[in-house]
Amino acid sequence: MSTDFTVAPAPASTAPVSVAPQQPLGRIPVTGVRPVVDHGARPAKSVVGEPFTVSAEVFREGHDAVGATLVLTDPDGAERHLSMTCTNPGLSLWEAEVVADREGLWHYRVEGWSHPWGTWVHDAGIKIPADIDADLMREEGAIVLDRAAAEPFRDEGGRTSLRQAAAVLRDLTGHQATAALHLVTTGPAAAELEARPLRELVTPSTDLPLLVERELALFGSWYEIFPRSEGARFDEATGRWVTGTLRTAAQRLPAIAAMGFDVVYLTPIHPIGTTARKGPNNTLDAGPDDPGSPYAIGSPDGGHDAIHPELGTFEDFDAFVADATRLGLEVALDLALQCSPDHPWVTEHPEWFTTRADGTIAYAENPPKKYQDIYPLNFDNDPAGIYAEVRRVVQVWIDHGVKIFRVDNPHTKPVEFWQWLIADVAVDHPDVIWLSEAFTKPAMMHTLAKVGFQQSYTYFAWRNTVAELVEYGTEVSGEAAAYMRPSFWPTTHDILTPYLQFGGRAAWQVRAALAATMVPTWGVYAGYELMEHVARPGAEEQIDNEKYELKDRRWAEVAERGDSLIGWLTMLNRVRRQHPSLQLLRNLTFHHVDDENLIAYAKSRTLDDGTVDTVIVVANVDPHTTRESTLRLDMGALGFAPDARFEVEDHVTGARWEWGQATYVRLGPDAEPVHIVSVRR
Repeated sequence: MSTDFTVAPAPASTAPVSVAPQQPLGRIPVTGVRPVVDHGARPAKSVVGEPFTVSAEVFREGHDAVGATLVLTDPDGAERHLSMTCTNPGLSLWEAEVVADREGLWHYRVEGWSHPWGTWVHDAGIKIPADIDADLMREEGAIVLDRAAAEPFRDEGGRTSLRQAAAVLRDLTGHQATAALHLVTTGPAAAELEARPLRELVTPSTDLPLLVERELALFGSWYEIFPRSEGARFDEATGRWVTGTLRTAAQRLPAIAAMGFDVVYLTPIHPIGTTARKGPNNTLDAGPDDPGSPYAIGSPDGGHDAIHPELGTFEDFDAFVADATRLGLEVALDLALQCSPDHPWVTEHPEWFTTRADGTIAYAENPPKKYQDIYPLNFDNDPAGIYAEVRRVVQVWIDHGVKIFRVDNPHTKPVEFWQWLIADVAVDHPDVIWLSEAFTKPAMMHTLAKVGFQQSYTYFAWRNTVAELVEYGTEVSGEAAAYMRPSFWPTTHDILTPYLQFGGRAAWQVRAALAATMVPTWGVYAGYELMEHVARPGAEEQIDNEKYELKDRRWAEVAERGDSLIGWLTMLNRVRRQHPSLQLLRNLTFHHVDDENLIAYAKSRTLDDGTVDTVIVVANVDPHTTRESTLRLDMGALGFAPDARFEVEDHVTGARWEWGQATYVRLGPDAEPVHIVSVRR
């Protein structure tokens, strides 16, 4: 019996499987360099004097030792070599702390290298005491020392120590092998090779960008005002409101500075349109005396490059900036790229807006919210024209002393526009700071930070439980801190959360304390001192919203009453300035409290003199109930032995206590709701 098999003919040729092009890995692999933003396409961020950690995995085949060096290149191209330390011995993670001492665009890379001295020390430490190839090991060690001594960068003292150590190893009639090993691995030669190692097969990672900015980009306290309300009053004789001006607003500056704030942020000060003007609480029936929303920018009096006539002139604005500067305050201006229907751009450049099918210009909407008094810009119809005009407007305010812009709703404009604008301004004005007001999807918030915004509003206002705060604090102080600097605001003119609506005084104290101590940048909206907590029905914002009307808070009377939070805010800003640990973002560590309503965290920073500044915060996030519990500190994270005792000073009350691993705490409305303690060492 037979069977026939049919065999298919072989193809004439077989094409090789293609692979994506790869960059050479190098002789000593260096992988996983951190921080890195978008694979190095965008810079990591730091400020002058801010310490942060660069890490990488460095390894090689076999058992020979490797080393790692961090190379930091300053804006002038000068290189600094920093030794890296393996922080998980036996594995491959290497780290070094970086502190840049000037502003500008830096670069950094990690160099992995073969470590012949480390390899010899390891092998000789095993073989020589065991008398295994002891003479051979001595000669091999001497050869390594010879190679190191021949390196041209060493000074004569270093060369001499290396040659002397090589001679000790080769002197078989002198020291015993183990004694010689001890001499060369603990003496001057070892110190020389620790400071300036013999590096062979050096393999660099890619150079990564690092943008170093001024301190206020990371650390600062903001105070928001509507200039027209500062000095506003109701005239009983006429039954009409009298608006505040830039000159009367300047009279508020000493009180803001006295509370310890660094930045006074002004909502828009431009002319306001009358078409579709909003009345009180966002109603559509504005009366003749209603001032309208300052975000409905533009009228026959001008647009984004003009000042509302009722507020004053550019001379008044310059005087305001000068007064602020004398008091140690910087002025931040709201950049809201939207227009009233009366804005000059509407008639001069109708192509800059979106026209609907019926021929009308589309007003802004965020369903169910409608903003009939505002036209959004359409950046796609004439991007070159819009880009150039906005750049001109920004320059007008820079020329009048503004170095900070709080940008309204940047997530509704193209990201590439912000990338271009911020970079173009930085060419001539690298000290300008941009704060993104983008309460939106995380991908957009993070991308805006990556393309240039130095600071970002966050979801902090809606993170109220301990679990939520720990999760969010861990997120913003972790990998995201390489490019996104969070700004914590308990309230804004658009945000009044239920926590503050119903939490009472303790809630307002706790939220301010958390915002001021968890992250380096925080801010409050004017009126926070008064705990203005009544919401507009159906909205998480204040009743009688200041966006649509004037407010007279009668500050002189508030100061005399003494029941405001002025003292609380002043204390928080004073503690922030006194303790450098609170001026950093990446040093946040959480600790355990038995009661799930109590949160605890610490921030530490090693100072130039070697001392460690540590602040521990414990807060009761339940504003209605006084709670007693046990704080359980991670003593290792604080740099203490498990059984250590240490003295703390509470900045809230001035009391001093002795704390340890387990400490009793009592916090709430019947006591103080927060402990902010500094560790005395």
